[in-house]
Amino acid sequence: MMNKIPSQLACAMLAGVLVNFGIDVFNFMNELPLVIGLMVAVYLCGKRYFPRFAMLAVVVAGFLMAGVTGQIDTSSWQWKMSEFAYIAPEFDLNAMISVGLPLFIVTMTSQNLPGIAVLKAHHYKAPVSAALNVTGLLNVFIAPFGGYAINLAAITAAICMSPEADKDPNKRYWASIAGGVFYIIMALLAATLVGLVASLPQALILALAGIALFATIASSLQQALTEAYYTEAAIVTFLVTASNLTLFSVGSAFWGIVAGTVTLLMTRKD
Repeated sequence: MMNKIPSQLACAMLAGVLVNFGIDVFNFMNELPLVIGLMVAVYLCGKRYFPRFAMLAVVVAGFLMAGVTGQIDTSSWQWKMSEFAYIAPEFDLNAMISVGLPLFIVTMTSQNLPGIAVLKAHHYKAPVSAALNVTGLLNVFIAPFGGYAINLAAITAAICMSPEADKDPNKRYWASIAGGVFYIIMALLAATLVGLVASLPQALILALAGIALFATIASSLQQALTEAYYTEAAIVTFLVTASNLTLFSVGSAFWGIVAGTVTLLMTRKD
């Protein structure tokens, strides 16, 4: 499906998926004006003077300001390693229909589809079928340990494919490798990290995510509007995806692509 969708619509969908993260940065300024204001200022300075380490500086600045203003509560935080817990699978037709099928649809339309759009938006020709086969097979083996939703992560992929990862697109895979290593470390320390994140203001965590995606949102919008032929369809795709539209338990990312494709078919003049 994604191979037949114009890259402009894929970029518009990606921008629609991510734009609310960017908007939330400024919404959360109502809660933490000093903390998030400093983070944005550090980001802008970092983009000019040390672009590769801009986000690291933002993280440090945000944590320091949150600590200085008394926004961090570590009273319930404790060091604890994660533990593997095997849960023997049991066949249950009702669970497959009521839980498994909706989860499959949501994962495909709200996670895998945007993930593929990220690849397409950055001009990577990935083997989509093979990637989905691998993630599906991994789900089968890891589900008994709680890993039942392995998919193509759109937001992580968008960050790893940004120019900040590497100016050479052929070398950006190192960012994905580094991300994978850190995910494994985070999994081993998940119990500790959950307590650490809980001790931080939610606004700080969400603002970090939004700031990290500024460049990707801008790049996606720019690519979506490169050709006048696709402008109207791209805007419809963007707006529907950015909305809270949910029909038949299917998220707005899927409906954004549908709406954009229909718009393109109805408005093209050839």
